[in-house]
Amino acid sequence: MIQIGNFFFRYRNYLFIFLYLALFIPSPPIFSERNFGPDFYLYPLIIGLVITVTGQLIRGATISLAYIVRGGKDKKVYAEQLVTNGIFAHCRNPLYVGNILMLAGVGILANSLLYLLFFIPLFLFIYQAIVLAEENFLRSKFGDQFDTYAKRVHRWLINPSGLGKTLSGMHFLWKRWLIKEYNTQVIWLTGITLILFFNYPHGQWDTDTRNQWLVLILL
Repeated sequence: MIQIGNFFFRYRNYLFIFLYLALFIPSPPIFSERNFGPDFYLYPLIIGLVITVTGQLIRGATISLAYIVRGGKDKKVYAEQLVTNGIFAHCRNPLYVGNILMLAGVGILANSLLYLLFFIPLFLFIYQAIVLAEENFLRSKFGDQFDTYAKRVHRWLINPSGLGKTLSGMHFLWKRWLIKEYNTQVIWLTGITLILFFNYPHGQWDTDTRNQWLVLILL
């Protein structure tokens, strides 16, 4: 698993492009008019947006409250120091949790059963492998310091205990969030916009209007 994680760590940025493109693969719906009535589209719209926005907010809070060197070094797992403050005091991988929620949310927003049953589990497997590779590096570099941290803080679950105190006790650097997350936010918002235009004809967008906006987005 560690070798698999090291492999995917090198190419994880391309993975996101693939996963966003997979949103538009034809799929049976999660919610349909037959099972949920004429307003069925409101279910994926509301549930999907709530989940994906929650993921983005988790990433924003993590980056704004405690900065870590992301992206590795020479496309390999790397860390200058063991970060245990901010949101990292409540979850060892809050950025990855945010990513999972963002993709699960857009999958629901796309109303794609295929995405939820195949691509999200695939994504979870890849992330688990990446995390194991990162933990192997952190344990070899920081030793007992990391082991103590790992015993105290869960790998995936965010512990809400004391979270309010953490948020109120640190300065929220929202500009850092915007700068560091610019590419992620652009891809995320573009994906959401395309889904809304092409998967939700129930709105007020006619074909010509959708096509005009699509050209603007791609430019």
